[in-house]
Amino acid sequence: MRLKRFAFRVPFSVPFRVACRLDLRAATTAVLALLLVGLGGPAVAAAPGLDNAKCLSCHGAGRAAIAVPGADGESRELHAVPADAFASGAHAKMDCVACHTEISDNAETDNAHRRDPAQKVKDCASCHEELWERAKQQGAAKDKPRLGVVVDNIAAYKESFHARKNADDPTRPNASCDECHSSHSFNVPPKDSPQYAEWRLGVPETCGKSCHEESLETFTESIHGEAIFQKKDAKAAVCSDCHSAHAVGNTSLAPFKLAVTAECGNCHEENFKSYKATYHGQINTLGYAYTAKCFDCHGSHDVLAVKNPDAKVHPDNRMKTCKECHNGKKDLPEAPPGFASYQPHGHTGDFERYPQMWLANQLMVQLLVGTFGFFWLHTLLWFWRELRDRQQGKVRPHVRADAPGLAGDSHAGKHFRRFSATWRAAHLIFALSLMILTLTGLPLFYPDAPWAAPLMKGLGGPQVAGTIHRINAVIFAAVFFWHLAYVALRLARDWKEFRIFGPTSLVPGLQDGKDFLAMLKWFFGKGERPVFDRWTYWEKFDYWAPFWGVTIIGVSGLLMWASTITATFLPGWVFNVAAIFHSEEAFLAVVFLFTVHFFNNHFRPDKFPLEVVMFTGSMSVEEYRREHALEYERLMKSGELEKYIVDAPSRPMALGSKILGFTLIAAGLTLLTLVAIGFFGSH
Repeated sequence: MRLKRFAFRVPFSVPFRVACRLDLRAATTAVLALLLVGLGGPAVAAAPGLDNAKCLSCHGAGRAAIAVPGADGESRELHAVPADAFASGAHAKMDCVACHTEISDNAETDNAHRRDPAQKVKDCASCHEELWERAKQQGAAKDKPRLGVVVDNIAAYKESFHARKNADDPTRPNASCDECHSSHSFNVPPKDSPQYAEWRLGVPETCGKSCHEESLETFTESIHGEAIFQKKDAKAAVCSDCHSAHAVGNTSLAPFKLAVTAECGNCHEENFKSYKATYHGQINTLGYAYTAKCFDCHGSHDVLAVKNPDAKVHPDNRMKTCKECHNGKKDLPEAPPGFASYQPHGHTGDFERYPQMWLANQLMVQLLVGTFGFFWLHTLLWFWRELRDRQQGKVRPHVRADAPGLAGDSHAGKHFRRFSATWRAAHLIFALSLMILTLTGLPLFYPDAPWAAPLMKGLGGPQVAGTIHRINAVIFAAVFFWHLAYVALRLARDWKEFRIFGPTSLVPGLQDGKDFLAMLKWFFGKGERPVFDRWTYWEKFDYWAPFWGVTIIGVSGLLMWASTITATFLPGWVFNVAAIFHSEEAFLAVVFLFTVHFFNNHFRPDKFPLEVVMFTGSMSVEEYRREHALEYERLMKSGELEKYIVDAPSRPMALGSKILGFTLIAAGLTLLTLVAIGFFGSH
């Protein structure tokens, strides 16, 4: 809105024969010198014959209006100074001419005073800045904290929209200090005083009466305006809450949009918290203003109660509101019907209002607690027992090479081939894509974390990060479905020989239960450490867990990715539930992999610091005989062992595998650290 110039109409009763060529800037100068006393500066003596009483005899309230030519040549009326308000204001101890330095006595004629056009007129800002510099030089700055606040406000004002040149009159700013504060009666009460509430209730009229009339009219009809003007609720939002008092910025720029959204949260804490948990809010929290914000949905000056039929968020109007952004333009397809039932403030703590979200959260919480509780306890017991066995000098049991029916150990220096190149490549692609998915998804999961915004910026912003995320999701899913196809073909080919609970099957069976119980006995020193066949029970869990995880993460992610198709057939609360499943299952997968999986394969004492079998494809026969003694015995008896015996990896292969392994472990632990910082910082 274009700002208009103030016009002051004040009556004066004493005749005044000379036209006073005072403009608004000259009047504003009064603030400066008055502050010299009000803020601790030296008092400025009045010019002879021009004390405050004499000035007020003409310029006081209740006097006849004094008309003078303005800068544009047209007549205008000067300020009327209310004596009582001036006496109780911050500048009461100052003389008028301390600010009006261009005015001097003209006693030789019958004119009351004269104005010196050559006299440099000070403004509010320069006076306060001079006082602050003087206070700092004298070491008194700490005794005048309010003055420091004023100087900070000046700095903010100079960068604000108000300080810019007025489009209609380039000789003046859009708004000056005096237009908002009134130099003659300036007196902002302390915030804890009853007078402050009354002063705050007048802020909208100060902004609106002469400059922002249309905005004031709209605001008056809003729920905020109703609280201010009708209910006299000083805690309700006023102009300066959203636009700030001094750093008034361009409302079309991102900094303002982000700041005003955060300002809404100062009053509407619960709604702001639930908003920040949505995709719109996560992007906003990361410092990007292109997603929907509070005022996009609720309005700005025209905020109305949800139950009001005219409110933008009323159920009858939500579809129209959604389409203000999702309108088929700017790469956003037109909003389908399901968008209207999305819950932007839904949360998991209210079963009555959001039962689907509550149930989804309960399921995931129980899954997280159960999984981590079981496997972390398993990990701790394993670590403790293995450490105790080492301290006691116990040797791990394995099949004796000279056992009946077994050949002597003729495989010194040889390796057992455990994984083919295809399996190793699939594992590497799976691991890399998962880590990239974690990296690009974490900033949204923990947008308030100190690392989130810099990381998102380093990724190129949300759009780029989102593209990277979806590409790796496709790669991740492709590897998974390739594996399913491969297994299906193998089963079809070897169906007659396949035993679902056989020693080479990854399907959990009764033996796995027995192995687990034997492991528990070993943990508590009640039995020997068990020996295993081709697959251990924890390896089988590692194998089957992705079937659940990929399904949950993949389906929920696809629903959100194809949001337009989803909302065409399903209600909007599906997105709320999908977001819970997607994020919580991803959290489960990441933390499990980089704690339990890393321990089982790399960090337990007899493997630390790295196991490279998944990178080289083979392990030494001696190690294989310890880890999978039952399979070794079976292959020896059947004469099939030789089919799996290979040479040890070359030196470059072994070195490269270690470098790759340590790199992946370092990346995983870094991601785990980011998760820990985000998790504990948000709880």
